Amino acid sequence: MRARAQDNMRVSVLDAVRFLLLLQAIAPPPASCITVTCPAELHASSGDDVLLSCSFTSIERPTSRMMVDWSYRPQSGGAPQTFFHFSSQAFLPHEGQFWGRIRWRGVPARGDASIALVNATLKDNGTFTCSVRNPPDVHGSPTSQTVLTVTPRAPSIRFSDVAVLLAFVLLPSAAITLFLIGRMLCPKKKKLSQSRAYRSPIEVTEGEEFDAPPPGKGRSTCCELYLTDSEDDDDYYDLKQRPRGDEDYAESRF
Repeated sequence: MRARAQDNMRVSVLDAVRFLLLLQAIAPPPASCITVTCPAELHASSGDDVLLSCSFTSIERPTSRMMVDWSYRPQSGGAPQTFFHFSSQAFLPHEGQFWGRIRWRGVPARGDASIALVNATLKDNGTFTCSVRNPPDVHGSPTSQTVLTVTPRAPSIRFSDVAVLLAFVLLPSAAITLFLIGRMLCPKKKKLSQSRAYRSPIEVTEGEEFDAPPPGKGRSTCCELYLTDSEDDDDYYDLKQRPRGDEDYAESRF
């Protein structure tokens, strides 16, 4: 009796093991997870080409059943709209906001599902969503989002603006600098004696205009003539301020 009970127990255990093995063979393998990653934010200027990067990791090797979808939701709100699809080949938008401005840059074998947006505009501000499916990887985080912010491009300085700046600022400054250097290099003559009678610079005595310069002295330079006139003027103002006297002042002849 006892031996019979033990035999029945062994049979039950064997039946349970067989049932578990059969269930394991029939049941499908558990699905693995896929992870999609995109940068949280992107910033660009109007007219730039923007790379909307999207990478994914999957245990299964990408096959012809792998699919990539890109959708867009405006900054003002609304439902997302799918504008790009990839399944063995890229299906670009043929109408709408992104017509002619999307380029496929992905390499599925390397886990890359990126696209490029050409000539970004202020109307492109919004949220871009990348979705990747690689059966049997259907669980996990198959989507990721990027917020794109496009700002107006700062005005650039044109060549004409630079030319105006050179003409009205740098050139006058250079001329003034050269003038001051010339004044410093030309030494001042000694002042004429204040006891010398003043003679008007426009007064010319008879035959004086034909007098030759003193022997051994060449023609006066422009710098010397300028300084001589300035010194004569200084002597005139000094004599004018002094009291009038016969020994210090001589009347000019007309």
